[in-house]
Amino acid sequence: MKNRKKSLVSVLTLSAALLISGCNGTDTKTNSDAGEKGELEDKIVVYSPHGKDILSKFEKQFEGKYGIDVEWLDMGSQEILDRVRSEKSNPQADVWWGAPSTNFNQAKDDGLLAAYKPSYSDSLDEGFRDPEWYWTGTSQTPEVIMYNSKELSKDEVPKDWDELLDPKWKDEIIIRYPLASGTMRTIFSAMIYRTYKDTNDPKEGYDWLKKLDQNTKEYSANPEMMYNKVAKGEGSLSVWAMPDVVMLKENKNYPFEFVIPESGTPVLTEGIAIVEGAKHPKAAEAFYEFVNSPEAAKTLAEEFYRIPTRSDVKGLPEWITETEIKAMEIDWNAFQEKGDEWMKYWDENIKSGDKEIKE
Repeated sequence: MKNRKKSLVSVLTLSAALLISGCNGTDTKTNSDAGEKGELEDKIVVYSPHGKDILSKFEKQFEGKYGIDVEWLDMGSQEILDRVRSEKSNPQADVWWGAPSTNFNQAKDDGLLAAYKPSYSDSLDEGFRDPEWYWTGTSQTPEVIMYNSKELSKDEVPKDWDELLDPKWKDEIIIRYPLASGTMRTIFSAMIYRTYKDTNDPKEGYDWLKKLDQNTKEYSANPEMMYNKVAKGEGSLSVWAMPDVVMLKENKNYPFEFVIPESGTPVLTEGIAIVEGAKHPKAAEAFYEFVNSPEAAKTLAEEFYRIPTRSDVKGLPEWITETEIKAMEIDWNAFQEKGDEWMKYWDENIKSGDKEIKE
């Protein structure tokens, strides 16, 4: 992508930890493809927000190569963090595949992750990994303003975050419920951080979110609900991840387009990690390597619109190489330290309860 140095690396934060963990599995099987990994367990459990299309594809490919049964649970990034926390004394997941780096940093601080340095470590810039390898970045995700192109023309659409507060957009905005979504928590935190970084006070950011709430028609319980309602014209606007907008337009023919906010946008690093105390640690390492190979990264870019963090992936689509992103300068440590507090305040003091849609 153009402006890569500024936009895709400088916005990322680093965190510290050290310990390469090893766990012994129970049921094992030998597979000659495993190389140095030796014996692999018979199954693996993956928690991921990536959705059934991605998870089903890589389940089939991984099972075909290794003969290992893949079980996966598809849920929001924050939901995964909460679940892994609740299972700390008896971990059920082996691999956590997909979440913003801030979620992984929280998990690392809580002792929920096992360090693992992958074979492709040299292809990752420092900004795309934990310094001591408790997680590594898999893809980079700019956040954008999404709109229904049948309802709005390009000239009509808000060009920047503050334009979403114009009263003319009342009941035109449908948003994924933030507390369960790493993407939305990041966007909301970024709106607070714009002034917090200078004032050390979230008040102006809270005021901004209150005005956005006034224009918001619904907080959808899951992404699919939000997609469907915007596609049907029940609301014409949302805020979401750029790669998902491109995928929904090209793969599912949704009438979606996006605007990259002129003042800048948060660019998330999505990551992967092995859960501390995983019951199938060797299979977890094999899966970790498999879904981050150059071939997998290219498949994710071409078929699922993920922008890879690896620097050695060739032949990427033009929508990646030709897109210019102006990234917000963000202290991701502040997000990690204050994010829960900010979201709790939003939930208890800002959100209009009648706009929250339960599943």
